[in-house]
Amino acid sequence: MGKLFIVGIGPGDGAFLTAQARLALERADILCGYTVYVDLIRPLYPDKPAYATPMLKEMDRCRWALEQAAGGRTVAMLCSGDAGVYGMAGPVLELSGKFPGAEIEVVPGVTAALSGGAVLGAPLMHDFCVISLSDLLTPWETIEKRLRCAVEGDFALCLYNPCSRRRSGHLKRACGILLESRGPETVCGWVRNIGREGQEHRILTLGELGLEQLDMFSTVFVGSSSTRQIGPWMVTPRGYGSGA
Repeated sequence: MGKLFIVGIGPGDGAFLTAQARLALERADILCGYTVYVDLIRPLYPDKPAYATPMLKEMDRCRWALEQAAGGRTVAMLCSGDAGVYGMAGPVLELSGKFPGAEIEVVPGVTAALSGGAVLGAPLMHDFCVISLSDLLTPWETIEKRLRCAVEGDFALCLYNPCSRRRSGHLKRACGILLESRGPETVCGWVRNIGREGQEHRILTLGELGLEQLDMFSTVFVGSSSTRQIGPWMVTPRGYGSGA
């Protein structure tokens, strides 16, 4: 029986790979994933063969990996960040019943909410929500509803997929929704190319955020009503110091 590891590789740099992820990648006969993720990991395992597909070929990629595992090979499916957070763990498991000969193991990784949050400081110290602004698979009306519910609950927010060439105005639209209930002075931040060459970040206000030119490699953080900028850091206090 073969095995399929669904591996969260974090941002892609070897420094962010967990020991469990490294072990899975070392055991794999072949690597599989979105082209960008394969290119990020290939330098660490240059001698391993790899199967890569572009965007919108996710289900083909999952079927291929399951077929290989059912045929006796050990495959590592690469997922940016965590395999179960907007990754391939879900689709693989949905298809798994058709490939009874494939053993599956989900290997967690460091998702952008955590690695990006660490760059900015501690923006997610209290309760928070993670919302993707991509309407490729989720209707925009649903995304709007989730944004309004999250801001009504005064959660800190982590926004994935804020912009792309096709969705250049989504972040501005999201900021408009958040500004209906949250002040323009609300502390926000973004990180681009987390843990990769060219990493950059900025702390700014919600009023400024909608004017930023970001992309799919950016992760956005919107503070709650208690979030503050403390020196160079974005911090959402949990209340530990309230009795000090």
